[in-house]
Amino acid sequence: MARFIMCILFFVIINAVALMQFTAAQTVHVVGDDLGWTVPQNGATAYSNWAASKRFLIGDILVFNFTTNEHDVLQVPKASFDECSDDNPIGNMLINGPTNVTLNSTGEQYYICTIARHCELGQRLAITVSATSSSPLPAPSPTTPATPSPTSNDCTPAPTSGPTAGSIPAPNATPNSSSSSSVLATLLLSLFPIFMGLIF
Repeated sequence: MARFIMCILFFVIINAVALMQFTAAQTVHVVGDDLGWTVPQNGATAYSNWAASKRFLIGDILVFNFTTNEHDVLQVPKASFDECSDDNPIGNMLINGPTNVTLNSTGEQYYICTIARHCELGQRLAITVSATSSSPLPAPSPTTPATPSPTSNDCTPAPTSGPTAGSIPAPNATPNSSSSSSVLATLLLSLFPIFMGLIF
């Protein structure tokens, strides 16, 4: 009877480790990395280049680092993104910085800053959210041409002292543990025949 209980316990542990293998861990993406959410000096290419090297999955978190009253974040449809318009917003405008956005649907998602001409000056982000990590990296979205340089009086300069990538704690995010889960699952699966030989 004790051997039977030990065998069942071992199968439960194996199944739990296998399930961990398939659970997607959240990834926290600090938008723009050290640049943060601001009017970039090199226009819209700053955020399109940043997004092109990332893989965004459902459950991931975007952290927009900005100072309250200097910037905001608004999710918009593609047409509004292309025109830098706050028409047809998706959800509420996020005005308190820094702020987090949890990605909860797949497909293209578009974010802009609605303050002054910030969006026209390049403070906008287009990403593609996938359901699984096995999806290929998306092709970068083309940006609207003719982004003006940030020389207007409407542009608020980026704060020199404000939130940085290292100052935001990851909100309930677990580090990507898929490699350690793989090692543990492989170890337990390789020990399984030995364990079964001892029981039977």
